[in-house]
Amino acid sequence: MRREEFNGADRAEAIAALRTCADVTRWCEHLADRRPYASVGELLAEAASAADPFTPHEVDAALAHHPRIGERARGDSREATLSRSEQAAVDPADAEVHRALRDGNRAYEERFGRVFLIRAAGRGAPEILAALRGRLENDPDTEARVVGEQLREIALLRLEGMVQP
Repeated sequence: MRREEFNGADRAEAIAALRTCADVTRWCEHLADRRPYASVGELLAEAASAADPFTPHEVDAALAHHPRIGERARGDSREATLSRSEQAAVDPADAEVHRALRDGNRAYEERFGRVFLIRAAGRGAPEILAALRGRLENDPDTEARVVGEQLREIALLRLEGMVQP
């Protein structure tokens, strides 16, 4: 869906398209209700500050179906396709890195009670693994802020990809 299509879509269709970027109802509704956008830049600027900050409940809901880093999302939905593309640099054939990510994911989930989230697009497996290990040192409040920021970064990248001509 390009910007023009997004601007012209009915509200429900616009919100459904936005949910593939970030399944945060308040964010999706805000962006849909502020249409039309004169440019992609205007839409992205609005998206960067909409529903800021995401609440802990919004983050948890958005992460409920998010795949773990290093695990390939299944299915042919737009979100699964995006996740596989974003994690393309995480090669499951590299057994050592795959094992370290699996162990790190488990430790992260035990510590914070949620799946580890990072903007994986443009990052290699060693950088992601280093970030995972580093974020295990965060206190819960700091990590909650970091997760919210990462969710927003992912949403903006996905939104930009969705509306670019």
